[in-house]
Amino acid sequence: RPRVSGRAQGRSAILEKFGGAAKGPAPHLRRVGGTATVKAMLLEWCRARTRGYQHVEVQNFSGSWGSGLAFCALLHSFFPDAFDYGSLDPGDRRHNFALAFATAEERAGCAPLLEVEDMVRLPVPDAKCVYTYLQELYRCLVAMGLVKTKKR
Repeated sequence: RPRVSGRAQGRSAILEKFGGAAKGPAPHLRRVGGTATVKAMLLEWCRARTRGYQHVEVQNFSGSWGSGLAFCALLHSFFPDAFDYGSLDPGDRRHNFALAFATAEERAGCAPLLEVEDMVRLPVPDAKCVYTYLQELYRCLVAMGLVKTKKR
């Protein structure tokens, strides 16, 4: 008599309990976009919202956000009365980050996930931190009804 492993016995017991192996084709499952797809969509959304803003060219989740102006442009696109974008200086990173993060918190209810000091300390922002912050900002703007999403 051949030996059967414990794993095979367990699998047989489960199949027996639930009426045997599945019959017919597996139900059609729709693939949901993975992390790369979500990142690409968020980056494209940021690009679209900041297009036309001076000193802003969103290419990634790190260096593109280094002056703080991309954050300011993104927020200004939703809250144009919050501050005068034209008066901002790309060299005043501390002010730009402080203004953007305060505006996001006050106007959009976005949690302060990034610290101004951390952003100015690094010459290039950490891509994971920026991505996480932008996801939270997007979520808050959707909750406010300022961003329309496709219903599935």
